[in-house]
Amino acid sequence: MSQRTLVLLKPDAVRRGLVGEIIGRIERKAGWSIAAMELRTLDRATLEQHYAEHEGRPFYEPLVEFMASGPSVVMVVEGERVIEGIRALAGPTDPIAAAPGSVRGDFGTIVRENLIHASDSEESAQREMKIFFPSFS
Repeated sequence: MSQRTLVLLKPDAVRRGLVGEIIGRIERKAGWSIAAMELRTLDRATLEQHYAEHEGRPFYEPLVEFMASGPSVVMVVEGERVIEGIRALAGPTDPIAAAPGSVRGDFGTIVRENLIHASDSEESAQREMKIFFPSFS
């Protein structure tokens, strides 16, 4: 089933020069394509909306500050089972638990700065795409 999902390449991916590597991994997956992509520094209001479900948790404020610390690549990726597939490509949040071959397993260093965000469900993908690409979704 063809789907669309939101993918964010976080400020650490941009700072470390890993954008091309990560996008290349997405593009090499047969049947997936990038439907929309922008480089932008995310403002606090957008981040608060995106991470609203985490408000009040101890990691919320450091996460918002990190995500606003520099440019991110914001993308919509589409293709067969792309939501599940991008999450597998990203690997678990903790880079120590992430398998080699995944983005976080190969390049991750710490949990908070974990290179990539991918929507975790069709519902989340729809909600998140509306935040970052309101006219697209």
